[in-house]
Amino acid sequence: MRLFNAWEMGQDQTKQQIEKGLHLYQSNQTEKALRVWMRVLEKSADPAGRFRVLGCLITAHAEMGRYKDMLKFAVVQIDTARELEDPDYLTESYLNLARSNEKLCEFQKTISYCKTCLNMQGTTVSLQLNGQVSLSMGNAFLGLSIFQKALECFEKALRYAHNNDDKMLECRVCCSLGNFYAQIKDYEKALFFPCKAAELVNDYGKGWSLKYRAMSQYHMAVAYRKLGRLADAMDCCEESMKIALQHGDRPLQALCLLCFADIHRSRKDVQTAFPRYDSSMSIMTEIGNRLGLIQVLLGMTKCWMMRKELDKALESIEKAQELAEGLGNKLGLLKLHCLCERIYRTKGQQQELRDHVVKFHECVEEMELYCGMCGESIGEKNNQLQALPCSHFFHLKCLQTNGTRGCPNCRRLSVKPGYV
Repeated sequence: MRLFNAWEMGQDQTKQQIEKGLHLYQSNQTEKALRVWMRVLEKSADPAGRFRVLGCLITAHAEMGRYKDMLKFAVVQIDTARELEDPDYLTESYLNLARSNEKLCEFQKTISYCKTCLNMQGTTVSLQLNGQVSLSMGNAFLGLSIFQKALECFEKALRYAHNNDDKMLECRVCCSLGNFYAQIKDYEKALFFPCKAAELVNDYGKGWSLKYRAMSQYHMAVAYRKLGRLADAMDCCEESMKIALQHGDRPLQALCLLCFADIHRSRKDVQTAFPRYDSSMSIMTEIGNRLGLIQVLLGMTKCWMMRKELDKALESIEKAQELAEGLGNKLGLLKLHCLCERIYRTKGQQQELRDHVVKFHECVEEMELYCGMCGESIGEKNNQLQALPCSHFFHLKCLQTNGTRGCPNCRRLSVKPGYV
């Protein structure tokens, strides 16, 4: 009986210390919170308590951009989940492992761990996590430029969010859909979805972390810039950056710096853009965001081209190409081939020009970035797009003209309802 009472007391102390850490963390005393949680991890013999504190450590390190530490704690959490012999714990730990790899741009591993999660069915908690699993898998497919599968995963995640009335998940999915449509250049949808996320924050987010507001504002800034609404883009990005600085959110700081640089480049103010690209690159390198580094190098390449310093532009392209090939980011490679085409055309180097034209079209074919109805490319310029139930997408005007008699690629019928 005494042993049982001592065990219960240990559980209570673990819970109290975890709550103490959460209070410190929410008060922006992150390092103190980490020290409290690490002491719990070292001293607690309660596996459930250890599992929970590992979850806190994983979340905190994710928000600070310490992705390698995040991965380390995720691996320990899986061992703890196996010790508990509970499928809910195991599903959650594999989701955290998938997220860790997603942050480190290990997209194939992310997809593999997400599939492991989805195979662990049977419990209510596991089913509730499926929306988050689908979101992480969608982000990974987007990182690999596999757009149809990415959209399919995002829509699954959105359905899970609606079915479970999970507004936080819905907010995160809307931000990812904003990113998706920004990449394939439907800028109206790229703005619509983060605006929807911002509405969710305003309507339901009183007790939420400010990161949700910051995230929606950042994605709105990206869309506004692409639409040429640079003042609105700057306002949203400044608000996002303010929150990121308050909370020590290094990943978001890097993205905001990149957005600031892109805004200045859009204003043809290369001199102001370059230092912001450099600062963003420094943080991206520190945290290991290789996908972000590709975007920074693309922006810098365009700045060098504006200055007509083509050899320096080619140096940036070479670095970006190595990263894009390593990640399997096909859209990044397509953009780089497009920039090379322009450079070699200016230089009058015909053989190099032809090589990159061929590679550019190979990328378009591989990503299916063309409308199956009119044959014109998708993602070359701003166009309204519409997805069919199979998640293949087409020019909206083509679907309106030709009707919805099925997908030319897979012959499924009817236009997808809802958000898309």
